Amino acid sequence: MSGIALSRLAQERKAWRKDHPFGFVAVPTKNPDGTMNLMNWECAIPGKKGTPWEGGLFKLRMLFKDDYPSSPPKCELLCIQPVNMKNTLAVILACRCFWKSILLGIQELLNEPNIQDPAQAEAYTIYCQNRVEYEKRVRAQAKKFSPS
Repeated sequence: MSGIALSRLAQERKAWRKDHPFGFVAVPTKNPDGTMNLMNWECAIPGKKGTPWEGGLFKLRMLFKDDYPSSPPKCELLCIQPVNMKNTLAVILACRCFWKSILLGIQELLNEPNIQDPAQAEAYTIYCQNRVEYEKRVRAQAKKFSPS
């Protein structure tokens, strides 16, 4: 593992613990020996207030490569199928910024999908043809993935 990547992730974890958006979760996983694995994080993004996603807490995994921060983490949504994200290989964002911005960007993308680049045919079709049904399904997912 790259010392640069691990050092950067340790710094970012420290900054995250001091200041992170309300309701968001980002925690490194544990190795079999109980030590922290800074290259693999379990995260959760709250549904934005005032949207059909409100009330849900949507889990994803962030996987970092040894060349981080030169390459962005791979983000895998673990529970939902929004319009332009696949369920497992959710999205790889090509930005070289603090991953906190990636989590915030995914939250925005949930409610304002890029319909010019759909990845989920069914979600895209419903989104375009029957917004009421789409929002009904989103609310059902938000309820299903509610932290309470």
